[in-house]
Amino acid sequence: MPSAGEGVIFKRSAGGGAFDPGTRALYSRGVRTWAGPVLVAFVALGLPAEPAAASPPPDVGAILDGVDDLYRGRSSHGTLTMYVVKSTGTRDLTLEQWSKGADRFSMRILSPEKERGIATLVIANDAWSWFPKVTQVTRLTASMLAAPWMGSHLTNNEIVKRARLARDYTASKSFEGERDGLKVVDITCDAKPEAAVVWSRVVVTVRQSDAVPVKMAYFDEAKRLKQTVTFTNEKTLGGRTLPATIRFVNADKPEELTEVRWNSLQFDVDIPDARFSLRALQR
Repeated sequence: MPSAGEGVIFKRSAGGGAFDPGTRALYSRGVRTWAGPVLVAFVALGLPAEPAAASPPPDVGAILDGVDDLYRGRSSHGTLTMYVVKSTGTRDLTLEQWSKGADRFSMRILSPEKERGIATLVIANDAWSWFPKVTQVTRLTASMLAAPWMGSHLTNNEIVKRARLARDYTASKSFEGERDGLKVVDITCDAKPEAAVVWSRVVVTVRQSDAVPVKMAYFDEAKRLKQTVTFTNEKTLGGRTLPATIRFVNADKPEELTEVRWNSLQFDVDIPDARFSLRALQR
């Protein structure tokens, strides 16, 4: 993965504002991006699909949709730990997250104490962050989306990912067979010219038996490998058997990494709409 802020967003797309329940109507430009699988880790946020004629073959499209929706239900609530290793040291963050439908997502830091309460809210094409120490809500602009999130190897882009692999990339199977003792399928995804994406190519590796992701590789516009993501440590989360650990490794600095570890996750839970508001963001 490039260091935070690297990568190219090929196109910016304008979008409408979102209504914030209990606060006020907000109208602003939205930015649609694909910047990695962290919302596979943090619950993917979808947008309307492309016309069927532009879709990949049914089996490939179904696999990619399954990867995007792996940790997603009609709603979800969970806790996770983010472990960051950099040349300057290591750190842990404990987070709580909520999602509802395809366009509402909220996340709050529980620890460490000095960062407790920092929160992010996504409603459709709009995203905000809350910083309790300075009692300030900041709407995430395009330039802010490229900034690192809380000192990790992930950018704000990756936290608020809104696009989908099957829609924004032209995809095809590039390998099917046994590798390292495991039967896998590789799907190579090349960015569509009109897509609003950071990575020019994404190679998704899934198990042949159940299409659960094993690895994802991300390439820049020069087709150079920049980030590798692996999915391990399967356990039961919300009644599903899922990889509980997602590790992001920087190809340029392989000694550095960010690892997301799910502690708990529930699907299809009752979450009030008021949870996804600027008022709730500031509590």
